[in-house]
Amino acid sequence: MRLVVLGAAGRMGRTLVQIVAQTPGAELSAALEQPNSPALGRDAGALAGVDELGVTVAADPEAALEGADGILDFTVPSVSTGYARRAAERGLVHVIGTTGFSADEEAEIAAAAERAVIVKSGNMSLGVNLLAGLVEQAARALGPAAFDLEVLEMHHKHKVDAPSGTALLLGEAAAKGRGIDLAETSVRSRDGHTGARPEGTIGFATLRGGSVVGEHTVILAGEGERIELTHRATDRAIFARGAVAAALWAKDRPAGLYSMRDVLGLNG
Repeated sequence: MRLVVLGAAGRMGRTLVQIVAQTPGAELSAALEQPNSPALGRDAGALAGVDELGVTVAADPEAALEGADGILDFTVPSVSTGYARRAAERGLVHVIGTTGFSADEEAEIAAAAERAVIVKSGNMSLGVNLLAGLVEQAARALGPAAFDLEVLEMHHKHKVDAPSGTALLLGEAAAKGRGIDLAETSVRSRDGHTGARPEGTIGFATLRGGSVVGEHTVILAGEGERIELTHRATDRAIFARGAVAAALWAKDRPAGLYSMRDVLGLNG
């Protein structure tokens, strides 16, 4: 499967190039960067710390997508929505690990998925998606009257969106378990005299600092007891492996909007 990596000179982009090069059945078709990137013209494999792959980093998306089968995209929402439209026009697989979408941007992605195979997830790792399933079960079993639910996350100091896409994925799993709407029940910040915690809300706490790849803990706090479900990522290669696996899974699927839980067979 011929794959295009977006943001190929960035930390995640270089990791994606490495994993594509190591994965049977996957081939690097093109590596894209911004027009002002100093990486333009360099071999994407050498840039990523693997053998030269004969693919130079370029800035022309239309030329890069010629002959490609899929796009690996961990960029920013405005870029991802544009590539979703391109994927729809060309019938490509589009794997989106980008987070921080607005409601309007989510709607654009959904519209593109009517003509493209889009796999989109706030986190591409196997462990996190299994954790989401456990959170849904726990939230269903331990009701809001007896257990308060909080999502705590920490990432490196360069991350620009909060809560993280993974934290929101876990919050959605908890809300699904309790049969509630996350948008109506989430608490994103607390400051000053807030009063008592409203029953049934799902709280989010965000930490940023250093080089932390990603840590997420879902806390269910009851009277006299507390349950903590935690995932710690120490290597962003786990996200790249999941993204490449998602692309290979998505090839020849019908158009639609899929998640990593679909890829992993966790949606039944």
